[in-house]
Amino acid sequence: MTAPLAAQDKTSSQSLEDLIPDSAVADPEGWAQQGQPADLPDEPIAEVDPDSPLAEVPPIDLPWPDDLVLPQLAPLEPDDSVQFADLEDAADAAPALVDAAIVRVTDELVLAFPADETLFPERNEFTERFSGLSTIAELDTDEDSVAQLAARAKSDQALLDTLLRVYGYYDAQVIRSVGGIQAGQESAATRPEVRFDIIPGPRFRFGAIDLGELAAAPDAEALRRAFEIRPGDPMSSDAIVAEQFNLDTALGEFGYPFAAIDAPELLVDHARTEGDLTMPVRPNGKYVFGEVVSSRPRFLSGKHLASIARFDPGDTYQRSLEFDLRRAIVATGLVSSVTIKPREVAPPTADGPGTVALDVELTKAKLRTIAGAIGYGTGEGLRAEASWEHRNLFPPEGMLRVRGIAGTQEQLLGVTLRKNNFGGRDKVLTVDAFASTVDSDAYDARTVSLIGTYEHLSTLLFQKPLSWSVGLEAVATSERPQPLGGVVQPRRTYFIGAIPLYAMLDTSDDLLDPTKGFRAGVRLSPEVSRTQGMESFYLRGQFDGSTYQRVTDKVVVAARMRFAAIPGTALENIAPSRRLYSGGGGTVRGYGYQRIGPRDANGNPTGGRSLLEGAIEARVKTGFFDGALSVVPFVDAGSVSTSVLPDFDVVRIGAGVGVRYDTGFGPLRFDIATPINPGPGDSRIAVYVSLGQAF
Repeated sequence: MTAPLAAQDKTSSQSLEDLIPDSAVADPEGWAQQGQPADLPDEPIAEVDPDSPLAEVPPIDLPWPDDLVLPQLAPLEPDDSVQFADLEDAADAAPALVDAAIVRVTDELVLAFPADETLFPERNEFTERFSGLSTIAELDTDEDSVAQLAARAKSDQALLDTLLRVYGYYDAQVIRSVGGIQAGQESAATRPEVRFDIIPGPRFRFGAIDLGELAAAPDAEALRRAFEIRPGDPMSSDAIVAEQFNLDTALGEFGYPFAAIDAPELLVDHARTEGDLTMPVRPNGKYVFGEVVSSRPRFLSGKHLASIARFDPGDTYQRSLEFDLRRAIVATGLVSSVTIKPREVAPPTADGPGTVALDVELTKAKLRTIAGAIGYGTGEGLRAEASWEHRNLFPPEGMLRVRGIAGTQEQLLGVTLRKNNFGGRDKVLTVDAFASTVDSDAYDARTVSLIGTYEHLSTLLFQKPLSWSVGLEAVATSERPQPLGGVVQPRRTYFIGAIPLYAMLDTSDDLLDPTKGFRAGVRLSPEVSRTQGMESFYLRGQFDGSTYQRVTDKVVVAARMRFAAIPGTALENIAPSRRLYSGGGGTVRGYGYQRIGPRDANGNPTGGRSLLEGAIEARVKTGFFDGALSVVPFVDAGSVSTSVLPDFDVVRIGAGVGVRYDTGFGPLRFDIATPINPGPGDSRIAVYVSLGQAF
């Protein structure tokens, strides 16, 4: 055996103290400064060549003892407290519930409930909720092994335990069993299966209920009724969450803007099978509305914001009205963000509520917009429209828009001034001036118009059951019929004054894509017309009605009708542009624009004094593009007469099919139609493209 290294020599009798000289102990700093001992050679340390070979290490020679005897280990006793699942026997194990109601969730997941439904009346709701959260159901495949199911079953068992507590079954038991493939069985019938036997036990009930300071509120009785949990009611975590929300809503609606509700705590007593609920409520005083304060008074003043609010100063504070004001401000299109915070102005007293002001923090949006649209319709040709607008050039909410139209049949240049929320919420004052030329199959018109309208609008954000408008219209138009036999007809100049009135009742569920309800609208326009020294008085009237009915989840049937008439004067006294026409994408599809009705010798439409139209279509959703694509077969019909009442001499019918693509904002419409009984010169195919349903 080789000798140990010096550092490993345990036979040395010297200790650490023996190796330290007395001089180092007496003067350690001086001893340290002495440097290298004199007896050491003063030769430089030789450099080591990194490429030189290592010296051979002497072998370690340790003989193996021949008389080594290891002690015999004592055998371990089995621990009966540890149990191991035997997956093969699990399939043959007797179920916990022998007489059970079996509910199969998937091919490999089964729930077993007590046969007596009164022991667990929430069975159906419970099963549906569990199946939506189950790991086994989510990962169900034909390739699952018993081991995979056993692992997922542990997660699902914990989920079942949690759900049972949610429903108030705190002493429930869930027993799981996992079955595998048995010898000699067909593979299709032997998919591994997990079964959960659910023994719910008694359902716990609410015991004492502590709602903190709620009883001190002036509306304590009404607020307590909003929280509908009572002692003795079946315990449910869902009920606690729902009733907490209801109480918070009631506090906001009864005038408590600063109310606070702490997180609920439930103390479960298994001996009583009850749970005591503590949910501290702090009403923090009742208030009424005060003023509305804008952070940008020169942009949207507090006075203007108060005019579009649905409350007046002194009204009891309601959180829903605060939210409604926020939505109304967003609907102006002038802001990118809005924050409203109630601020105490006067505290509540023993004699009455306090007062809160609403501080409105606004962030401006981009106010200038350039927009454009392009469309095409058979008989109407191409139509492109562009506009520029500034939505708050005349604060508050004073818009200026300049627009132009360039089309196959129409050209227009116009200026529009609009004041939104003028004199009240969603009331709009509009002044529109434009000059246009129209060269259609029916007439050639050069028109200058000035129209003023005051209206109460139904908007996409606030669809109203009743909308209306009243206006004044002044028109100067030079018009002539289309050439007759190649002869150009003379122009006639008409000066027209009108008072257009409109009202619509709307019970539909959507402005752009309704699925239920109806709409009924009436337009009346008393007019006076002067041409070539002759003055005529007449009334232009129109009724529109439409109804929408959902037949199945994927099919909506829609129908509409229109009746219009112009009593009071002869047809020739009415400017061609003010007469009644039919045909086109918004009337009777399959026919060209204004191509239905009386015609001259050249087949050009002359217009009439009465009109009757009807249409029916089925809007059928498909599974394409995640359900965004719909197919719409339709049939339209229309008739125009020169008399005040329809004579039905000629009724034109068109039929076709369209598709709708739901853009999220509204459906994009593409219709192709054909006339069933075409007249002379009517095309066999008509195509229409636009945004929104046909009606």
